Amino acid sequence: MLWQPSTIAAVATPLGAGGLGVIRISGPQAIQTAQAIFSPAGGRALSQSPGYTAHYGRLHDADGDFDEAVATVFRAPRSYTGEDVVELSCHGGLYLVQRTLRAALDHGAQLAGPGEFTKRAYLNGKMSLAQAESVMDLIGAAGQQAARAALAGRDGVLSRRIDQIADTLVDLAAHLAAWNDYPDEDMESVEPGPLAACLRESLSACQALLDGYDAGRILREGVDTAIIGRPNVGKSTLMNLLAGTQKSIVTDIPGTTRDIVEETVRAGEVTLRLADTAGIRDTDDPVEQAGVDLARKRLASAQLILVVLDRSEPLGQEDLALLSGLQGRPAIAVLNKSDLPPQWEESSLHGLVSRTVEISARTGEGAQSLVDAIAQLLHLSGIDPAAPLLANERQRACLQSSAAALEEALQAVDAGVTLDAVTVCLDEAIRPLLELTGRKVSDTVVDAVFAQFCVGK
Repeated sequence: MLWQPSTIAAVATPLGAGGLGVIRISGPQAIQTAQAIFSPAGGRALSQSPGYTAHYGRLHDADGDFDEAVATVFRAPRSYTGEDVVELSCHGGLYLVQRTLRAALDHGAQLAGPGEFTKRAYLNGKMSLAQAESVMDLIGAAGQQAARAALAGRDGVLSRRIDQIADTLVDLAAHLAAWNDYPDEDMESVEPGPLAACLRESLSACQALLDGYDAGRILREGVDTAIIGRPNVGKSTLMNLLAGTQKSIVTDIPGTTRDIVEETVRAGEVTLRLADTAGIRDTDDPVEQAGVDLARKRLASAQLILVVLDRSEPLGQEDLALLSGLQGRPAIAVLNKSDLPPQWEESSLHGLVSRTVEISARTGEGAQSLVDAIAQLLHLSGIDPAAPLLANERQRACLQSSAAALEEALQAVDAGVTLDAVTVCLDEAIRPLLELTGRKVSDTVVDAVFAQFCVGK
C-alpha cells in the first residue's frame, strides 16, 4: 500500500466526568508516542510489550506525573485499525482526559479527524465500507433488535450478500465478453433463456434487500410519530404513559396543549419520536389556532399517526373528519378511556382506519396492545435483525442503481439485442455493488462516509 499514515490520537470516550476516559493512539509511532507519556509500574517499556497486553502505570508530561492509568497495547495487524494501537485508560475527568491527549499530541501525534480510526480499519482491509458504516449503527443502537442488526452488519452479513450478487454478475460479464470476443473458441454458448434466468435471480436478490430497507431503517432510526385528536380526548395522558413520566400538562380544560411537546420513547423494539400536538378543532383563539396549525404540519410529515378518540363520549363529526383525512396513511385509532362505559361501537370506524386499539391512558390498561399494533403496522414483527439489512440511503441508492441496470439488461435480452448491449448493462449493475461495499469506490465517497462519524471512532 502506497498510503503512508501518520500517527493519530483522539479521546475515544464521551467528554465529561466519568470513572474512565480513553485516549486512543494509532499509527506507526503509536507505541513510541504512548511510551513517551506513560511509565509502566513494572518498568518494562511498552516498546518491548507484545500485543493484547495491559500495563498499569502513571501518565506524565513536561510538568511531571498527573494521573495513574492502564495502557493496552495492540500490535499491527491484529488491532482495530490494522496498525499499532495503544489505548490509555485514565480517570474520566475532563481535565485529565484533555491533558493526556495534549501530551500525546506534544509528542508527535496528530489529532484524529471524525471516523479516522474506522477509516484506517477500512483502508487497511480490516472491514468493508458497509461494515464500517455499521459501526455507527452499533454506537447509536437504541434497542436490542437495532443492536443485533448493527452487529450483523459489522460482522459482514450485508457485505457478503452484496459480494455474492456482484461476483455472480462479474462471472456472467466475463463469460459474455469472452463469448463475444472469441466466438470461434470452444466455450459454452450464451443462450437467452439461462442468461435471463441468471439476471432475474440477481435482480430478485437486490429487490429483496430493497424491500427490507424501510423496516430496517425504522428499527435503527425510529419513527416520527404524531399523537393527534380533538381537544380533551387524552392525547397528553397517552404521551405521559408512553414516556413514563409527565411530559405534557393534563387538565380537564380543552385546548391545554398549545405547542408541540416532543419525547423519544421505546415501544417494544421500535423507537418512537413522539409529538403531542394541540387538539385539532376550529377555534377563534389565535394562540390555540397557531397550535392547531403546528399540529396539522406535524401530522402531514409523520411516519406514524396515533389518532386518540374518546370512547366515553359520542363519536363526533370532528373525529370522523380527522379519520377520513388519513386514508392510506400509517395510522392507529387509539380508543381511549376504556375504563369508562363506551358510548359507541368500534364498528363505527369500519373503513376509516386499518387498526384500532382499546386503551386507558390513565390506568395503562391496553398499553401492550398498542405496542403490538405499532410493530404490526410497521411490519417489524417478522423482521430478522440478523439478516442482511441496508443501513443507510447511500447503500440503498447503490442497490437501486444496480437493480435498474439489471432491469435494462433483462429488457435487452428479451428484445434480442446484441450481447454487447447486455454487457454494458451488466457493467452498470456491477459498479454500484462494488461501491456499496467499498471494493471500488472514489475517495470522495469514502470521505463523505467517515465525515459522519464521531471523533475517536
